[in-house]
Amino acid sequence: MARNFPTLSPQLPCRTRRANLVYLTAVAALCGLFYFLGIWQHSADTSAAVFSREASPSVPCIPQLRNRNRPIVLDFAAHHRAEDLLPADESVPSFPACPSNFSEYTPCEDVQRSLRFDRDRLMYRERHCPDESEKLTCRIPAPHGYKLPFRWPESRQRAWFANVPHKELTVEKKNQNWVRFEGGRFIFPGGGTMFPNGADAYIDDIGKLINLEDGSIRTALDTGCGVASWGAYLLSRNIQAMSFAPRDTHEAQVQFALERGVPALLGVFASKRLPYPSRAFDMAHCSRCLIPWGQSDGLYLMEIDRVLRPGGYWILSGPPINWQRHWKGWKRTRDDLKAEQDKIEAVASSLCWKKLVQVGDVAVWQKPTNHIHCKAGRKVVKFPPFCPSRDPDLAWYTTMDACLTQLPQVSDVREVAGGGLAKWPERLNSVPPRVREGGVDGVTGERFREDSEVWKKRVWHYKSLDYQLADKGRYRNLLDMNAFLGGLAASLVDDPVWVMNVVPVEAPVNTLGVIYERGFIGTYQNWILRPEGSIIFRDDVDVLVKIKSIIDGMQYDTRIADHEKGPHEREKILLASKLYWTAAAEEKHAESMDD
Repeated sequence: MARNFPTLSPQLPCRTRRANLVYLTAVAALCGLFYFLGIWQHSADTSAAVFSREASPSVPCIPQLRNRNRPIVLDFAAHHRAEDLLPADESVPSFPACPSNFSEYTPCEDVQRSLRFDRDRLMYRERHCPDESEKLTCRIPAPHGYKLPFRWPESRQRAWFANVPHKELTVEKKNQNWVRFEGGRFIFPGGGTMFPNGADAYIDDIGKLINLEDGSIRTALDTGCGVASWGAYLLSRNIQAMSFAPRDTHEAQVQFALERGVPALLGVFASKRLPYPSRAFDMAHCSRCLIPWGQSDGLYLMEIDRVLRPGGYWILSGPPINWQRHWKGWKRTRDDLKAEQDKIEAVASSLCWKKLVQVGDVAVWQKPTNHIHCKAGRKVVKFPPFCPSRDPDLAWYTTMDACLTQLPQVSDVREVAGGGLAKWPERLNSVPPRVREGGVDGVTGERFREDSEVWKKRVWHYKSLDYQLADKGRYRNLLDMNAFLGGLAASLVDDPVWVMNVVPVEAPVNTLGVIYERGFIGTYQNWILRPEGSIIFRDDVDVLVKIKSIIDGMQYDTRIADHEKGPHEREKILLASKLYWTAAAEEKHAESMDD
């Protein structure tokens, strides 16, 4: 059955019709008003524009179109590529190759120049840089026959002889399992003078004395490292060691370490502070490093104390530890060795260290977590005095002082001076104590987190530009020449690389301590690359164009790329890849590989 709906009346009330008529009239009037107002405004603008053109000189930019019926095509493409900019100097400089005997030249560690300086306390082995008349203007060649290093972790066990053409250690240390020469390669069994069973077994023995597994120990310092096997095998335990040793007469042992892909630097205990900030390392180590710890009023142990974190460990193996057993093999008298150990024990005690344990050939001391008790004891033990209020992080060409570096103040004996650190890997992204306590100008917790996010994007962009960086294992040793907060290293933490974080001495804010508190290593430097290695520069486009004009004359393959945010950013990226070239065969400072 159909439903009955009410019908609408075809006639609207008169009042409604009158209202609609009024509204329509008002709308029409307003539309007309706005129309005439628009015509008047356009006429005024046109008159002003004509007046402006007549009053100003004519500068033609775009030619008049003769065919006005032809459609105009708008071009939105960018026409300001960095590659099209003219360099500041049209002439590309040229840098000739140095003679082949300079293939291992290190400007501030030159063996011949060092002989001019004082031999007292090995000061002649410290950095002594050339003056203006001695500076080289040629390019250092790689040794003839240089090859790309083995990839990590294979490089831990082997390196090409051609890359470090020296066999002295294979002869001098043949009974100590340091290194062997086999078929054009160096083989590193992982042994050492004090660990004939290998570095792994030696580290296991240390792990029975202190905890190496819970993440509380992340950064370590190996003094007199040799070929750095101790540091090499700590890496598998997520502990990063800074290994250092002086340059020998024939070769730099740390070059073997770098060829293996292990962090290392040239360095020596002499008269200057080590180039690291205070409270940098969780653990320091000496295995028969031949450093006279008890001499010079314990000056070198005071420097170890400066760079050790509150609660950090110092490990000593070799002379004089366990002298009762080894005195004959060391060809020294019992009285001499006992006196040496007594001096070390006395200095450690004066620094308020606690001797935790001595088992076999290994002894371990621990630095206090704060100086509350130590300051009270200064009333009785007068030497060494606490250092005056000089910045303990100043370490570039800074003379060592015979004094005890003061730890930051605490109010309770259970507090950790300077603030406690998270365990690794949480330490990586935790706000470092130096930042948390407001000790770094201009850096807050928020700024720290923002920097970490920025570097994640940058590294992703770098890998899209440099396929070798994206190829895991192609690179091993990286150098960040202006590391700031260590964001580059943090963003590469899951890659098989390590980063030497450099904070320039001229940097307005010293952030190297922050980098160490994140669990990374680094050094100060004031201003080094393998053949076929790469450099990434990030700066204003005008600066990069000037750099490119110079580096093109140094046999690099270069290109400028856009910022990760796009082409409209003035900050650009210059990628430079060092081309392969070596010393000529006939110039080679030869040492037969068939000996």
